Amino acid sequence: MSFSQQPFRLAVIGSGPAGVYAAETLLRSEPVKSGELEVSIDLFDRLPAPFGLIRYGVAPDHPRIKGIITALHRILGRGDIRFLGDVEFGTDLTADDLRAHYDAVIFATGALKDADLDIPGIELEGSYGAADFVAWYDGNPDYPRTWPLEAEQVAVIGNGNVALDISRVLSKSADELLRTEIPANVYEGLRAAPTTDVHIFGRRGPAQTKFSPLEARELAHPKGLQVVMDPRDLEQITEAEWEAIKADKRTDQVVSTFAGWLSEQQRREAAGEEPTDMHGGPVQRRLHMHFWHRPVEVLGEDGKVTGMRFERTRLDADGRVEGTGEYIDYELGAVYRAVGYFGSELPGVPYDPQRGVIHNVAGRVTEADGTVVPGVYANGWIKRGPVGLIGATKSDAIETINSLHEDIAAGTLSAAPEREEDAILRLLEDRGVQYTTWEGWTSLDEHERSLGAAAVDADGEPRARIKVVEREEMVRVSREGMQEPSRA
Repeated sequence: MSFSQQPFRLAVIGSGPAGVYAAETLLRSEPVKSGELEVSIDLFDRLPAPFGLIRYGVAPDHPRIKGIITALHRILGRGDIRFLGDVEFGTDLTADDLRAHYDAVIFATGALKDADLDIPGIELEGSYGAADFVAWYDGNPDYPRTWPLEAEQVAVIGNGNVALDISRVLSKSADELLRTEIPANVYEGLRAAPTTDVHIFGRRGPAQTKFSPLEARELAHPKGLQVVMDPRDLEQITEAEWEAIKADKRTDQVVSTFAGWLSEQQRREAAGEEPTDMHGGPVQRRLHMHFWHRPVEVLGEDGKVTGMRFERTRLDADGRVEGTGEYIDYELGAVYRAVGYFGSELPGVPYDPQRGVIHNVAGRVTEADGTVVPGVYANGWIKRGPVGLIGATKSDAIETINSLHEDIAAGTLSAAPEREEDAILRLLEDRGVQYTTWEGWTSLDEHERSLGAAAVDADGEPRARIKVVEREEMVRVSREGMQEPSRA
């Protein structure tokens, strides 16, 4: 394998797991490790800090997923991938700019928007998309500093990880979340919220949730929280379905968790005992688990959410969800739809508006008619849609990088005319772009940790970190700590 103009220059757009793993997969590929192919990689992000969805799309009380940042930090900290943050594709850099400076580009921009829930009333005031709410409580600098937390009764639509994250954040006390990296504006907003009841609705049954056993158990952990189950949801499971549940270890553990909560709930009700949280303490908030509920309509008055209508469902003989004809209305003050993410269109990049992805085959970007766009690739959710976890993203990267190597070997890629590494920096500077670097991130990282060390949580213990929210402050701290961006 050879490339006439070495080093091979690659731009990766997006510094979340999909972008980092694409760059890392190329660096670990045999042609690069053997020295046959020399590469030079620039990793761009529209935000001043790296890590994408892991920093700005995962609940702050989810440390196992946040731990992925440690792996990404280790990769970017080596110095063989150059990070350039606060650079937005389509505004600060165009497709023509990339073609002029790089031999190939990989788009790994993820899926940032909410998928639609096309039912009447979804546009009412008090009806929100999960992605926007997650961005708020994760301190994304592109979102407002406040959130209208005014409802006592709240619905979360969905049975996936995002629905679980939102439900935990809404049902936990703000003081418990103070142990995490949430910024002050998020803490103050949650502390003032009048929420007493959070309802999670799923179209399917307890056995069809996407929760892990640990995630399911963690739902009941917050102090002052009572989990409320509907006996009908488990009674509806047939004997054959129970056999299938018992045959799958993960599903069995999840459903057994739900059954255990219901059993304890029914025991207390039969004994006339007052409900408590799992620690034996008084109940301050309730988390209601609703299965077999298909959303039909968001109800409202004077343009505001007042409730929601659902149809009870069941599984047909083929295991598909069907309606039963029984409808139930719930009084609610807010509705959060967590029914999936959707990828955004990128200027000058072929896009499928039906699926919310970049047109591609095995990571090679194509026109709508299947014609390959030379030197342009995709990875992660913008490539395959917002499904799968980190393992799938790594598999994606292997496929995309294999396609890249095949194209290099076949000689189908054209060398970029501008090959000097720092030419892209001069271009950004000429346009007044206040880009940030890895050195800048380490400075911001230290700054956020120092903010945490100077504050205390509800138990009087120093906090590990407090996330900076304002973009201008992020850029200022980062650029003060920057050195000349270069590779080790």
